[in-house]
Amino acid sequence: MKINKTSLIIVIALCLFTLARGQNTIGKMDDLGRIALNPWVPEQVENMPNASSVNLLNKLGQIATRYGMGSSELNPRFIISANVVVQSKDITSTAPPMHALTLEITLYIGDGIEGKLFTSTSVTGKGVGENETKAYTVALKSLDPANPNIQKFMEEGKRKVIAYYNSRCDFIIKEAQMLESQHKFDQAIYTLMCIPDVCLDCYNKAMDAVGPLFKNKIDWECKAKVNAARNAWSAGLNRRAADDAAGILATIDPYAACFSEAVSLTGEIAKRVKEIDGREWDFKLQKEIGLEKDRIKAWRDVGVAWGTNQPKNIVYKSLW
Repeated sequence: MKINKTSLIIVIALCLFTLARGQNTIGKMDDLGRIALNPWVPEQVENMPNASSVNLLNKLGQIATRYGMGSSELNPRFIISANVVVQSKDITSTAPPMHALTLEITLYIGDGIEGKLFTSTSVTGKGVGENETKAYTVALKSLDPANPNIQKFMEEGKRKVIAYYNSRCDFIIKEAQMLESQHKFDQAIYTLMCIPDVCLDCYNKAMDAVGPLFKNKIDWECKAKVNAARNAWSAGLNRRAADDAAGILATIDPYAACFSEAVSLTGEIAKRVKEIDGREWDFKLQKEIGLEKDRIKAWRDVGVAWGTNQPKNIVYKSLW
């Protein structure tokens, strides 16, 4: 069967659309696994009014969002920041007199935790207003997300973040393995799941590592939960004690190595409860998940839960 040129273009376009749609769906699952730049304005920016500092922070957030790298509480390492230097400050001779400012606004992208600069660019902003705050507001409008220099700056920043993960991939995986050896499974999974899926080689290595790590987590937790459920049941040997045990058993992953022990204990409890009051004990353990995407979501959920519960008092270092 012959395919003409127009049909071939349509087929290719549909394939690309489907691929892009799939990637976007993965990216929206949560804040893990994507590149995020968190806007930050340090206190030492040159004598800016508070309202202007807030305005600058909002501008940085708009720029990051425009290029698909909006902030993430779950992955706070990378920042987009700015320093403002006043090149001139005048009072005009007009009636009424106005405040006139010329600003050099330098934008930075980098590792805010280590204080490592990735890239920077500068924009000149001029503003005139009835007061200094209004003059700053006008001058900061020069931070147009569509500015070609800012676009180039953001693309370079994204490349540097990807290079960060690619160059440190083995170290990140070893860090996760160290956390696993300390039974800090959730933190280890979070560490791996933070690797953006655009860093394809490193992301694939992380996915290869996180599966066995997750299995070790559920195996280790299963033993502890079965013992806790036995203790809860033994404490009363009645329906209330059975319900207490059920609350623990319900959290055991069906892929855990000791899941058969949970099944056995469930049967033991159900039999005894029926002997006590003649009623069935209506409790069922979790079922196995058949789809791989659901298993990956389970891994992500662990990482998200750990990241969400961490303190948000992050101290950033200046990039200049």
